[in-house]
Amino acid sequence: MLVDQATIIVRSGKGGDGVVSFRRAKYVPKGGPDGGDGGDGGSVYLVATPGVDTLLDFAGRHHWLAAEGQPGAGKQCHGANGSDLEVKVPPGTLVYDDETGELIADLDQDALKIKIVQGGRGGFGNEHFKSATNQTPRQHTDGEPYQERSLRLELKLIADIGLVGLPNAGKSTLLSCISKARPKIGDYPFTTLEPNLGIASLSGYRRMVVADIPGLIEGAHDGHGLGTQFLRHIERTRLLVHLLEADPPSGPNVDPVENYRVIRNELAGYSHVLADKPQIIALSKIDLLASPEDQQTAIDMIQDAIGCPVVPISAATGQGLDRLLEACWLALQQEKGASQESNWPKTPHTQEETVPSN
Repeated sequence: MLVDQATIIVRSGKGGDGVVSFRRAKYVPKGGPDGGDGGDGGSVYLVATPGVDTLLDFAGRHHWLAAEGQPGAGKQCHGANGSDLEVKVPPGTLVYDDETGELIADLDQDALKIKIVQGGRGGFGNEHFKSATNQTPRQHTDGEPYQERSLRLELKLIADIGLVGLPNAGKSTLLSCISKARPKIGDYPFTTLEPNLGIASLSGYRRMVVADIPGLIEGAHDGHGLGTQFLRHIERTRLLVHLLEADPPSGPNVDPVENYRVIRNELAGYSHVLADKPQIIALSKIDLLASPEDQQTAIDMIQDAIGCPVVPISAATGQGLDRLLEACWLALQQEKGASQESNWPKTPHTQEETVPSN
């Protein structure tokens, strides 16, 4: 089950208090102050952890607390520091302040680690205040209080390619053929109720992460069907593969060209970022057209109508799958190259960041 939203409360540890203590030992009539400092409280970190795929761990646990620092003791004993708490989240998690709605961090890289709340510093014992003019100090300080924040976590899957199309366009079947993913496949609409990820392997040790997005319908950006529930998962993809049925079954969606325009309108209605993403049009289920002449007629008709080339494929027979994957790989390399040029020069990215608290 894909859990892609959660609300949690994180709290750092309070700092330990300093203590007032004086040395007491035989034959030492003026032992002096020896109260130790308190330990620091633990901080809370969020860590993007490979292998963690959903926010399911937060469904039944809403409070995440770091350990408190321990108070100091006599004989100049420093209190133990509270241990930090590392909260593991999937790569691709957006972290929002639940009260203000502010985006705090985007954990879009593996092993990226951010500090959400800082642990309180330990207080000073009276040994810290001794001086030549204050040889018997009786003051100490308490440890700093904890910090607490309410966070809203939202997962956006990180994939190279997003498969989009109307329900039953063949997205799940295609994913199962080009990767080892095993999504649910059925001869009815909305078989896929949550995104699925798979890794497509090409020759030369090349790999691409592919996301199968649940079928969209007209009005999805306004909440119809599955609505915008999963549209955000394709915002991170570099490339869209738009599947059109070469021979749609009888019903309301019998025109592949109109089906293409419906999905394009939904992407544009949700976000201009989605509408501007590079795309490859795949004409699926081409094997349902009996003769090569019928297949070529359908290909020419759709290409002329939408003004861009299409790749005919059949997940059932394997026709065109290698060509589609190679076209995707080439488009990804071009997109990555353009992205690197637009971002040059780029500030070096640090693997650990600290988020200021309110």
